[in-house]
Amino acid sequence: MSPIRKSHLVIKLISNSLTDLPAPVNISLWWNYGSLLIIFLTIQILTGLFLSIHYTPNIELAFSSLNHISRNVNWGWIIHNTHINGASIFLLCIYIHIARGIYFNSYKYKDTWNTGVTIFIITIATAFIGYVLPWGQIRFWGATVITNIFSAIPYLGNQLVKWLWGGFAVANPTLNRFFIIHFLLPFIIILIALLHIILLHESGSNNPLGIKSNSDRIPFHIYFSTKDIIGLTIVITLLLISIIFCPNIVNDPENYINANPLITPTHIQPEWYFLWLYAILRSIPNKLGGVIALITSIIILYLPALTNTKKISASFNPIIQYRNNIRMNRRINKLKNINDNNITSNNNNYNYSLIHLTAK
Repeated sequence: MSPIRKSHLVIKLISNSLTDLPAPVNISLWWNYGSLLIIFLTIQILTGLFLSIHYTPNIELAFSSLNHISRNVNWGWIIHNTHINGASIFLLCIYIHIARGIYFNSYKYKDTWNTGVTIFIITIATAFIGYVLPWGQIRFWGATVITNIFSAIPYLGNQLVKWLWGGFAVANPTLNRFFIIHFLLPFIIILIALLHIILLHESGSNNPLGIKSNSDRIPFHIYFSTKDIIGLTIVITLLLISIIFCPNIVNDPENYINANPLITPTHIQPEWYFLWLYAILRSIPNKLGGVIALITSIIILYLPALTNTKKISASFNPIIQYRNNIRMNRRINKLKNINDNNITSNNNNYNYSLIHLTAK
């Protein structure tokens, strides 16, 4: 009689996707971030649902409703801070996940790569819209600046901005629309993420060597599930430390001031995960040029999948190998210098002790 994980239809499907999934034997810790993203997406959705129960999408009440959640709702401060700091960790894991894919040429699995880039773009939009919802001072002016860049689009720009605002300025209709969109987009991310996982299991995972590893695979559980659990434990511990000891580490002090359209802050600076986009906008004086550069910097991630490169992996790139060899030689030389200094210091101390004993 076959085990239930082989015979039951639903359990067999789950088992083939988690426990019995054949994975390349040589994948490293850099492959942990995919599972971390699934866990943190779940955390963000659950905490967001709990926050939406008490949040009020009104410009007069949004700021005070979040104060109410943090001060009066049971465990509200944990849920609120988990959602804020969890967003930073979620975006950090996405950036590392994309960087790993580029370095190890994972974009050769075109469908999997394109769905992943789509998830990234929707996540960026979701993060920005959610950033505005607490209606703090920097958040309000950040929404004003970012939505106003659409006015650079010829012919349709001004009408598009008015449609986004729901009027002639960022106001109550804007906040309502942002809340609804922020509530719906994570569920779209889930659907595309499921498609991403299905395509990944269809094509198989890449590996550090970048070669086909069909002949050298092992079950995902218990070998790689253990790695994922260890990585998750470390990241969750860092999240808890940030929530308990430094909950405002990623928050701007200006955001503890209710939004005031009549007072412009001395600085308008987005969250750290938007700084690269903000730098692109600031570096180009022309408004339309900045918008084009901003959009290009995101959609350029689709281009690697269009290339027909025959490189196996960046690990074999001569330039990268040469750079890594230089770094390794520098580290070895530093260790040698430290060791030589320690030996010289110990010899001097030993000679001083001998002289001191002889004098006695």
